Amino acid sequence: MTPPPRRLRLAAAASLVLLALAAHAQTVPAPNAPNDPSAPTSPAPIVEPSGAPTASVVAKAEPKSDATPSALTAELFFNVLVGEMTARSGDATDGAALMLEAARRTRDPRLYQRTVELALQTRSGDTALAAARAWKQAQPDSRDARRIELQILIALNRLADTVEPLRAEFAATPRIEHPFLMTIVARTYARATDKKLAASVVERALVDEIKNPATAGLAWTTIGRLRLVAGDPSGALDAALKGQEADPTSDGPAILAVDLIDPGQPLAEPIVKRYLATPKAQPEVRMGYARALAEGRRFAESSAELTKLTVERPDLPDPWVLLGSLQAQARQDAAAETSLKRYVELANGQADADERKRGLTQAYLLLSQLAERRKDFVGAENWLAKIDNGDDLVGTQARRASLLARQGKLQQARDLVRALPERNADDKKQKFLAEVQLLRDAKQYQPAYDMLLKASTAAPEDSDLLYDQAMVAEKLNRMDEMERLLRRLIELKPDNQNAYNALGYSLADRKVRLEEARTLIQKAVQLAPDDPFIADSLGWVEYRLGNMEEASRILEAAYKRRPDPEIAAHLGEVLWAAGKRDRAVAVWKEASLADADNETLQETLKRLRVKL
Repeated sequence: MTPPPRRLRLAAAASLVLLALAAHAQTVPAPNAPNDPSAPTSPAPIVEPSGAPTASVVAKAEPKSDATPSALTAELFFNVLVGEMTARSGDATDGAALMLEAARRTRDPRLYQRTVELALQTRSGDTALAAARAWKQAQPDSRDARRIELQILIALNRLADTVEPLRAEFAATPRIEHPFLMTIVARTYARATDKKLAASVVERALVDEIKNPATAGLAWTTIGRLRLVAGDPSGALDAALKGQEADPTSDGPAILAVDLIDPGQPLAEPIVKRYLATPKAQPEVRMGYARALAEGRRFAESSAELTKLTVERPDLPDPWVLLGSLQAQARQDAAAETSLKRYVELANGQADADERKRGLTQAYLLLSQLAERRKDFVGAENWLAKIDNGDDLVGTQARRASLLARQGKLQQARDLVRALPERNADDKKQKFLAEVQLLRDAKQYQPAYDMLLKASTAAPEDSDLLYDQAMVAEKLNRMDEMERLLRRLIELKPDNQNAYNALGYSLADRKVRLEEARTLIQKAVQLAPDDPFIADSLGWVEYRLGNMEEASRILEAAYKRRPDPEIAAHLGEVLWAAGKRDRAVAVWKEASLADADNETLQETLKRLRVKL
């Protein structure tokens, strides 16, 4: 497009400047009139840095000005006009210099802001910083000047220089706004290049908040978050402890501690428990704790927390769906169905539409699974028909395919999975694994193995494929192949507890190399100490080694945490061998009610010639 003539461009620029100056004049107070302290302001928030400084760093400035009408001289007008013209012609640096002169003459915050914008157009962070500091010097009480200075310093990665401005910002911010400001600070400084320095800087800047009992809990939480981002979980735990000591009712330290729960951090969980014992404990913290327990495979403890939460706050939807999921895993089908239906009833009250959709999809899938277990295939399909979420298309259709396969329509089930669209690599892999699972459930082990062999040959370092291939090789009685695959998986993923557990259990189950089996399973226990299935393997190898009392102790504890039919089969056999046959039969009957078709349970009963 042909550029407009210079005269028109000059006129346009002059019009823009006149509009700016007219707006400036409207903000000038009448002579001898005091400023209105109640006048609304729009302070610029601290924004997250995005690399080198850009004009986006600057937010809208305060509309206040200390200029007087006499400042609106022809010389000022000329400086502003030429500054804008110079910047528009491509020389933002000189334009910024002219604009800064006008800003200093008028002390108008908008002209200081415009100076910063012009400097940032040329990615000149130092010039922008000089303009922001000139603004702050002219108006020491301007929060916008201080905040923009902070933004630029963070963007320039000059974190050490932000201590005093950040401290002043907290001092000037009303106490009620401190939680929001600390959230912004944590998010902003977490993106700094030197994360350890960022944590140290924020700690120094929050020295006054740390000393104040009303804000100490939140201040230490902010510091702890930054320490955690910096790869210092011990430092984060120390911050959580100090925060709770300063304010036992603050939820911040407890929320931070939830993220720190780990066998290597034994002092984190007590922080959460102490907070939950206070009268004003927030349900969100208990929900987070329950999730952490579930992720640690401490299912019984997680269910207990969720049950408590559903009693205290029966109107909250989220606890019901997680509780229903855990109950379904534990084969408590009637309780699971009640919980999931309660979630469906409450879900429409959720404000977040995406969260509601995800939760409903999970609930419908689980309800379909429960119906399938009792062979109510029509009911299972009806639950699936309620799902309206394209993001879970693969999961929904895989469940539909499972229903077909359970009714003897394996080929139709495979065709259904194959017809699914592949929007990305994850969809493709999920489709593949869903088809393999159909074959495994139908005991079509050779076709499943052939599919996995082809896939793992194409992706030899895919740990999921290696593990599944090893498990199918075991079903085909190819024990050498299974062992080779699992050792390859351990080589690729030394922290894969499932590989150690599977190999150790296989050796123990076949009564070969039992000491090696125990060593492998003990390694799995170290990696996942709260996994009841790994504990089951350890109990089983102790039984094979003849350590009946230890085996019984381990298996009883595992079964208490997770009353799974396979764990029940092993516990019952140990009890049977120890002469506690009534207790053994009771355990087997309980497991049979949950899943009468479980292979391990049926094989155990047949081998011991037990009829329930």
